[in-house]
Amino acid sequence: MGCVSALDVPLKKQLGAATAKVMAEHLDLHTVGDLLHHYPRRYAERGELTTLADLPLDEHVTVVARVADARVLTFNGAKGRGQRLEVTITDGSGRLQLVFFGKGVHKPHKELLPGTRAMFAGKVSVFNRKTQLAHPAYELLRGEDGGTAVDSWAGALIPIYPATTKLESWKIAKAVDAVLPAAADAADPLPPALREGRGLTGLPDALRKIHRPRTKSDVAEARDRLKWDEAFVLQVALARRRFADTQLPATPRRPVPGGLLDAFDAKLPFTLTEGQEKVSKEIFDDLATEHPMHRLLQGEVGSGKTMVALRAMLAVVDAGGQAAMLAPTEVLAQQHHRSITEMMGELAEGGMLGGADRATKVVLLTGSMGAAARRQALLDLVTGEAGIVIGTHALIEDKVRFHDLGLVVVDEQHRFGVEQRDALRGKGKQPPHLLVMTATPIPRTVAMTVFGDLETSVLDQLPAGRSPIATHVVPAADKPHFLARAWERVREEVENGHQAYVVCPRIGDEEDDKRKAKEDDAEKRPPLAVLEVADQLARGPLAGLRVEVLHGRMAPDDKDAVMRRFAAGDADVLVATTVIEVGVNVPNATAMVIMDADRFGVSQLHQLRGRVGRGSAPGLCLLVTEMPEASPARQRLAAVASTLDGFELSRIDLEQRREGDVLGQAQSGVRSSLRMLAVIDDEEVIAAAREEAVAVVAADPGLEHLPELRTALGALLDKEREQYLEKG
Repeated sequence: MGCVSALDVPLKKQLGAATAKVMAEHLDLHTVGDLLHHYPRRYAERGELTTLADLPLDEHVTVVARVADARVLTFNGAKGRGQRLEVTITDGSGRLQLVFFGKGVHKPHKELLPGTRAMFAGKVSVFNRKTQLAHPAYELLRGEDGGTAVDSWAGALIPIYPATTKLESWKIAKAVDAVLPAAADAADPLPPALREGRGLTGLPDALRKIHRPRTKSDVAEARDRLKWDEAFVLQVALARRRFADTQLPATPRRPVPGGLLDAFDAKLPFTLTEGQEKVSKEIFDDLATEHPMHRLLQGEVGSGKTMVALRAMLAVVDAGGQAAMLAPTEVLAQQHHRSITEMMGELAEGGMLGGADRATKVVLLTGSMGAAARRQALLDLVTGEAGIVIGTHALIEDKVRFHDLGLVVVDEQHRFGVEQRDALRGKGKQPPHLLVMTATPIPRTVAMTVFGDLETSVLDQLPAGRSPIATHVVPAADKPHFLARAWERVREEVENGHQAYVVCPRIGDEEDDKRKAKEDDAEKRPPLAVLEVADQLARGPLAGLRVEVLHGRMAPDDKDAVMRRFAAGDADVLVATTVIEVGVNVPNATAMVIMDADRFGVSQLHQLRGRVGRGSAPGLCLLVTEMPEASPARQRLAAVASTLDGFELSRIDLEQRREGDVLGQAQSGVRSSLRMLAVIDDEEVIAAAREEAVAVVAADPGLEHLPELRTALGALLDKEREQYLEKG
C-alpha cells in the first residue's frame, strides 16, 4: 500500500494551507493524486502566438503574447492624481489592450516593456468598443543567466490549465511541479498484459508527459494512455455490476400459451413491426432466466415502446406475477393508464362485469388520488387482483405492498433518481426483472457507459401509418411576418379539423416571475410564459379558437381534465410547458409551435416534436426564436429542422454539451469522473475497454490478483458512486 500513499497526501502538506484551500474550494482538488489528474486544457508553444483575434467575451482566458507598446495616462485634473497604464499586446493575429489603474500601475510599468513576452490571464471585457483585459495577472517568459539557462517556462510546450480567477494557470503549473515527483509512485491500474498488448506507456510516464511534454507526440502518447485508464476502470465497475446481477436469484416468468398475451395479440388491429418482434423476443428470453433481467429499451419517439412494454407485462401476469410501470409525472401516468386500458379493452376488466375470462385488473396509483380509490388500489395490489399497476413515485411508498412483483418497467429513466428505482425493486419477494425505457436516443458509446450495466435493445422503425413531420425555424426578430404566418398555419390546421400545441419555457405566475427575474437579470427579457402567451393568442391571432392551458403547477385533476378534453377534440389549441414532452398521445394534433425554442436542448426539441404527426395526417413543427442567424443557438435549431433522426440529434446534442459523465452526474450531482475521455469521440477506446473489462472480471470477479485495479476502482467509486452503481 506504500505506493498509493504518495498520491493520497493532502495538498496542504505539499503546497501550504492557502493554495490548498483555493484548490479545494474552487477546483475540488484535495490530494496530490487529484492535482496530478488535473490535466492541462491545451498547450501554448513558445514559438507559437495564440490568437487574440477571436477571444470569447466574458470568459477567463490565458494568452501568450508580446508587448507592442505601453503608456501611462494621467487623469483627474492637472495634478494627475489618477494614473492608468495602457499596454498593447500582439500575437500576430490581433491586438489586445491591457489596463492597470492606481497603485497597480507601478510594477507592470517597470516590467512590461515593448518586446517582452509573457502569459496574461484575465476576464475579457469590452470598453469603448475595444476588447481589453483589466488588471490581468501575468507571468514573464524569459531566459536567465544571459540566455544559457531558461526558466521553468522554457519547455517547448507551455501547459494551460483549467484555471479560476483565484488561481491562474501558471500558479497551478508551479503547484504541479512541486508534486510531480510523486507520479513515480502512481499505482498502475491496467493489468500488465493489457498494457503491453495495447502498447500503452506506464502511468508514471503518462503523468509526466501530460504535464511536462517536450513534444506533441508526448502529449498524444499520454492522452492515449490516460483515456484507457478512465474507460477501463469504469467498464470494470460496470462489468462487475453485471456479473453480480447474474448471481442474484429471480423467478423465471415464461409466457403461457393461450393466456392474456395471446388473447391480446389476437385482438390487435395491426401487426407488430419487425423491430417490435425482435425486441419482444430479447425481453421474453431474459424473463425466462433465473437471474433478473436488466434491459434498456431505447426507441425513437413513437416507435411503439409502450406496446413492447405492455406485452412484457402481460407475459409476466400470465406467469403468475405482477408488473409495475413507473412514470415520471402524473400526466404521463394517467396517459399510460388510459392508453393501456383502451388497448386491452375487456382484458383489463378482471373481476368486473363484462371482463374477459383471462382478464386482469389494471390500476392507477398517484399521489393525488382520493382516499377511497387509493385504498382500493392498494388492496388490489396486495391480494394480486391487479396484475398491472401504473403510477408515479407514489408506488414507492412504504404502504404499497405487492402480492408477487415480477417486473418493473421504468419510463423515461433519466427523470428518476436511482434510489426510486431501487426502492421499487425492493418490493419483490425476489429481485424483479427490470425494463428501463427511454425515448431519448442515446449514441452507442453513451449507452455503453451511462447505462453500461444494462443490456440494450433499440427500436428504430416507426410503425406503419406514422406521418412525416416538417420542421422549420421561424426567426421572429429578423422576419416578424414569418411569425404571423405561423399563427395562420395553426388556424389552417384547426379549420381542417386538426389540433395544435404551443409550447413555452415557463408558466408565468407571480412566484415564477420573481424567480425568473433573478435568473434573467443579465438577459434582455424573461422567457415567454404559458399564461401570457395563451392570453395574447386567444385575444389576437387565434381569436375564436378554443385555447386551453396545461402546466405543472395545476391541480392533478385539472391537468387530467384538460388532457381529456384535448384528446377528445374539445379544445383546438393547447398552450403548455414541457409537461407534454413525453408520452402524450393525441393522433389528431398535427401542428406544434415552440416559443423561444433556443431555450430548449436539442433532444428536448426532438421529444416535443414527436407529439405531432402521430396519426395519418402530416405533422408540422415551427421553432420560434429571436436569436440572430449566426448564433450557436440558431445552428442548433437548424440541426433539429434538418433531420428526424433522433440518434443523429443526440450526437449533436452531446457534442455541444460535452456531456459525459457516467456515474450519474445527472442523478446525484457527483463531479464528472471523465477528464480525458470524450464519450462521443472515443468510441473505439470505450468498446475495446468494455471487451477487456468483461474478460478480466470473468477470470477474476473479486480482482484478487489485481490490487492496483482494486485501488483505482475504490478511488473512482467513492461512497456515492458505489451506491449509484449498486442501485443502477
